[in-house]
Amino acid sequence: MAMPQSSTRQNGFCFTQRLDFPRASPRPGEAGRPFGAASASDGCSPPLSNGSASSGAPSASDSCAQPLCAPTPAEEEPPFEEGIKYVSAEGEDLACGWGGFTPGCLQLCNTSKGVLFFLCVASFLQGMTVNGFINTVITSIERRFDLRSYQSGLIASSYDIAACVCLTFVSYFGGNGHKPRWLGWGVLLMGLGSLLFALPHFTTGRYEVRSAAQVGLCGGNQSLPCSQAASSLSGYRFVFMLGQFLHGVGATPLYTLGVTYLDENVKTNYSPVYIAVFYTAAILGPAAGYLVGGMFLNIYTEIGREIDIAPENTLWVGAWWIGFLGAGAASLLISIPILGYPQRLPGSQRYIVMRVSEAHQLKDGSHQKASDPDFGKTVKDLPRSVLLLLKNPTFIFLCLAGATEATLIAGMSTFGPKFLESQFSLSASEAATFFGYLVVPAGGGGTFLGGFLVNKFKLRCSGIIKLCLLCTVFSLLAIFVFFIHCPNMPMAGVTQMYDGSALPGGHLNLTGACNAQCGCLQETYSPVCGTDGIMYYSPCHAGCKRVSENLRNGKKVYHECSCIDKALLPGFGKAEAGKCTSSCVKKPLLLCFMFVVILFTFLSSIPALTATLRCVSDRQRSFALGIQWIVVRTLGGIPGPIAFGSMIDKSCLLWQDQCGEQGSCYVYQNSAMSRYTLVAGLVYKVLGTTFFIVACLLYKPPPAESAPGSSDASENGTSDLQEHKPSLPAEEDI
Repeated sequence: MAMPQSSTRQNGFCFTQRLDFPRASPRPGEAGRPFGAASASDGCSPPLSNGSASSGAPSASDSCAQPLCAPTPAEEEPPFEEGIKYVSAEGEDLACGWGGFTPGCLQLCNTSKGVLFFLCVASFLQGMTVNGFINTVITSIERRFDLRSYQSGLIASSYDIAACVCLTFVSYFGGNGHKPRWLGWGVLLMGLGSLLFALPHFTTGRYEVRSAAQVGLCGGNQSLPCSQAASSLSGYRFVFMLGQFLHGVGATPLYTLGVTYLDENVKTNYSPVYIAVFYTAAILGPAAGYLVGGMFLNIYTEIGREIDIAPENTLWVGAWWIGFLGAGAASLLISIPILGYPQRLPGSQRYIVMRVSEAHQLKDGSHQKASDPDFGKTVKDLPRSVLLLLKNPTFIFLCLAGATEATLIAGMSTFGPKFLESQFSLSASEAATFFGYLVVPAGGGGTFLGGFLVNKFKLRCSGIIKLCLLCTVFSLLAIFVFFIHCPNMPMAGVTQMYDGSALPGGHLNLTGACNAQCGCLQETYSPVCGTDGIMYYSPCHAGCKRVSENLRNGKKVYHECSCIDKALLPGFGKAEAGKCTSSCVKKPLLLCFMFVVILFTFLSSIPALTATLRCVSDRQRSFALGIQWIVVRTLGGIPGPIAFGSMIDKSCLLWQDQCGEQGSCYVYQNSAMSRYTLVAGLVYKVLGTTFFIVACLLYKPPPAESAPGSSDASENGTSDLQEHKPSLPAEEDI
């Protein structure tokens, strides 16, 4: 991305501090001359303190408006040498490497683009593992280790709990420390967490399938003993929780310090684009996790062992652990280059010098305390840092708006596939695929587009908040699509009687005259679709006595089904495994507007994050992101799925019966599900709109003349030092 070229003589920036680049092996006669230093005959002024050489200057007034000078041909050397050092005026080492090992080839990556690449890989791995693999394999883990739903819920929540515990500490001390080292160690912890998550597969015995022959057919052996005692394998949930805890601890620096490190090392106008690319990678990660995790689940968990059941069988356990091994190894590898980056990139000081403060101005002027270079370096300043953020109303309401959006995102990502599965009568895998088709272009595209719009229109903090408000209003209008719903597929004993009449008083009655002699168990849920277009709870409840396999699609076909009227048309009396296909005509409209809701919800995410970074002082950015993540997770990410889940459960028609105990929901009433989803969406979208309005009204920008170097040109993104030819490889155009 080429950097805009413009003159900044009106800003009066002229730097005279000297930056020496000592050579590893200076040539004879030049031992006293630093790398890139210019003599009087060169017509160039001394080098800049930020690692870039200043321009040649006939006069002081326009010395900064000339091209950056380059060495004469006589003094040209290869750009990188073994052991080359970038050292700032304060003696800070800006070379990429580990300790004293700083080979020249590594300096090719010592740029903002190099950092962005490695952080994108890290965020992709984090999203693929935590939001992809975990959600994909949780059912297999429950089956393999005899876990209940609330136990698997604790495993999932361990990630957010760990993040909330560590956010304050990491964002405060890491924000004032060596950010790449915090980031590298965090990614390494993520890798260890993934490896630990896969460990139970190797420490337990072989998975033995307890098959019950002929269970499900009318007249077959219907005995299915209940397991009263908890399995000893359920104790492995603590290993999974510890693995998730390490995931949460390791990901904490990634979305706080990683964002601020990118923001500090690129131009202000390009920062939203870099952050958008970073978050887009994090959104594409879960999509890859669903696809790759689904492929691994088609492989039997005991690789190489012959088994006579198919993946469609409810007793099947796939190779859930392979993805965690791969992601763990990749995280360990990617942490190595991240650990080698310097505290700031060569050439980044010019962006810090030219940055125009947009921090919210407090009436008592206490915001100026954060400008002190020594502020925030000790734990004594922690209470004052928290107080400064709490006194910033723009920051507070941006956090609250983020929490409402996070509630919707967390709720929809958890129950979105279930909504599609119920509305369109899909299988779980088909629903997940449909939802992936919605989220990848809408979520990923919206995230990148939000950052692009901020950069394209050179929006300041106030304009960014207005953009967030506009996106929230559009998604609020689109969410009324949940007034639309698809009718439930008719199901005998659940939505209607076996003879087609309405259920008396809406009470379930799975037993009819046609299957009364079959002795069917409610614990065995295996829906089948009869040739009469009606779904049945199981082959037994349809009165089926014989089974065969459809060679065309591999599905089981049940015959001699007494509950299916054979007198209507020839061929009746048969049923096929699986749900009946829905022919809802409202499906395209519902999917289209769901796409719009997801698009505009994610479209506001990067602008809202950018506004958060700009409404606080530079030294508080990392800490502000940490506090914001605590608020977002505490008020949105953690309770979001619980709130949505409890509302959706109110629309359940048929609950699972686990030996007399209520389990999960099998069948939902589509109209009620749409109604409750609409209510939840409206509440949170209205709250989000209100919070953005208040944040916009209360924001008080600094006076234009108070910021050094501020001008109309800087607001339009044209107040950067003119560059025609970079004098150092690390100073290539951002």
